[in-house]
Amino acid sequence: MQRVEVEIARLIKEIDYDEVTRLFAMLSGGKRLRAKLILKIAPQHEKAPLLAAVVELIHGASLLHDDVIDDADTRRGVASVNATEDSKTAVMLGDILYSKAFSELVEFDRDIAKSVASSVTALSKGEMQDVKMAEKFNSDEKKYLDMLYLKTATLIESAAYASALLAGKDATKYGIYGRNLGLSFQIIDDILDITADAQTLGKPAMNDFIEGKCTLPYIYLYRALDEEERAKLISLHTKQTDADEVFWIKQKMAEHKSIEESFKLAQKLSDEAMQAVQGDDELIAILQTMIKRSY
Repeated sequence: MQRVEVEIARLIKEIDYDEVTRLFAMLSGGKRLRAKLILKIAPQHEKAPLLAAVVELIHGASLLHDDVIDDADTRRGVASVNATEDSKTAVMLGDILYSKAFSELVEFDRDIAKSVASSVTALSKGEMQDVKMAEKFNSDEKKYLDMLYLKTATLIESAAYASALLAGKDATKYGIYGRNLGLSFQIIDDILDITADAQTLGKPAMNDFIEGKCTLPYIYLYRALDEEERAKLISLHTKQTDADEVFWIKQKMAEHKSIEESFKLAQKLSDEAMQAVQGDDELIAILQTMIKRSY
């Protein structure tokens, strides 16, 4: 990971603009999940740290744009760039990171570069779908999971697929691993948005629903409710809920086991990912750690 951080620092320095260096230093590095995956799948390849740095720049750019779209004041408990600077600056910084990442992809074989580049198109499409879906209550599980795949899982899938190509491994199997890891990771995040407190989350609890996002627990809850209760749930969508309304939602979720049903899907996806990379204990450990975040 030190080599990855060195590569990231080098790429930022090559942009040759002090303002970009200053702003980038404000970003929280986060878990570096995608970089860690690449290093674990292609640990001996000399270009693995560069590929990891490229993917992390892309991920950072997508988060900058996400924060502008969501009007988010914080990111991982730290003030976002759009909050401390302005939205224009955040968008432009994201564009610079995307552009620099793409310029570095020419260092890799065509199939690797195409995989990463295509995932960026997919995640941008997923972001647009997410914004569109937030305009009204969505109860369609498939529609939600399709959006989740594009917005969240494709870059993780591509990181695993591309690094497997780099290492001469079965890229299809590692792609399945990355896809399912990305989906299950986000489903657990959806659950934590409801079950965790604001201090743990680094943002207000149950913020997804207020922002218009109908995540799996809400979709499963909607299915279980009667007509009158469904109308009430829809009426709370995008609303700043009070304590009584939050209590009602959580009570109904407990009654109908919406959280447990969501967790079952995350576990199923995780199990399929483990099956795809049988024998790779480190990758399996990542899944097991991720799935335990919910409790």
